[in-house]
Amino acid sequence: MRLEGRAAWMIRVLIKAGKRGVTTIELPAGVRVSHSVYLLRKAGFIISMQREAHGGEFSGVHGRFRIETPCSIVEDAARSVAA
Repeated sequence: MRLEGRAAWMIRVLIKAGKRGVTTIELPAGVRVSHSVYLLRKAGFIISMQREAHGGEFSGVHGRFRIETPCSIVEDAARSVAA
């Protein structure tokens, strides 16, 4: 399967994070994580989301996203072009 744009970026992030998963707090500001996850789910990937409480000045709840579909990157076209 070929992915492009934010969906491709997000799948790389999720694969790298593994079972630990990622939260919006750990990613660059302005990234629309929910939209990227939507695109991946629409493409057939199973991505789980677990709600976690967090403290700090703006305490609340955020989601931790994990890729559940076994997958790997065969060729990273973005990196191939740069080489």
